[in-house]
Amino acid sequence: MIAFAKLVVLSVKLTENFAQSWRAEILKSRPLILPRRHFTYPGVAEEVERGALEVMVTPANSEALLATCALGFRDPAAPSGIWSTPNPDWMCALSGGYAYLVNTENPTEFTMIEMRPVLSVHAAIDASLLLFVGNRIIIAWGRDGVAWQSGSLSDEGVTVERIDSEKLYGRGWELMKDREYELDVMSGKSMRK
Repeated sequence: MIAFAKLVVLSVKLTENFAQSWRAEILKSRPLILPRRHFTYPGVAEEVERGALEVMVTPANSEALLATCALGFRDPAAPSGIWSTPNPDWMCALSGGYAYLVNTENPTEFTMIEMRPVLSVHAAIDASLLLFVGNRIIIAWGRDGVAWQSGSLSDEGVTVERIDSEKLYGRGWELMKDREYELDVMSGKSMRK
């Protein structure tokens, strides 16, 4: 049994927008005694422990595990935290803008979002999508994986202003001006002519 009472939880984001079958706690540091089940993401990375996000996960139907998620960028613009996903068994962990999606019941099954850095994460609840926003594009993650990827929305900097049941509204930057966009939330296709 591992004692967690003395560990301090970091002030990073824990977002539970979708139903989930797991519980998770972000640890300030790695436990002195590692649990039997310890997984490092992305599996192969130099100096993965330096600044890594350490997450103690308790799945619904299996033994607790420690997920060590390699840090992407040491920059306040690159978020860290935990998000629930459209699939209740999967967890999303962001570590300095690197996004890891992990099956908590089978933690050897994971995906690392190709976009780096992820600058914000938004839940489109009605569409059952978790949206990863970068500098130029948005990637939507559904219950079974990547649902869509937008085209380029900006030369540098994408913001999401609002999401409703049909559309995703936001802004990007194009040369000398802001550019508004509207995407079909189910397909990622542009709704503007």
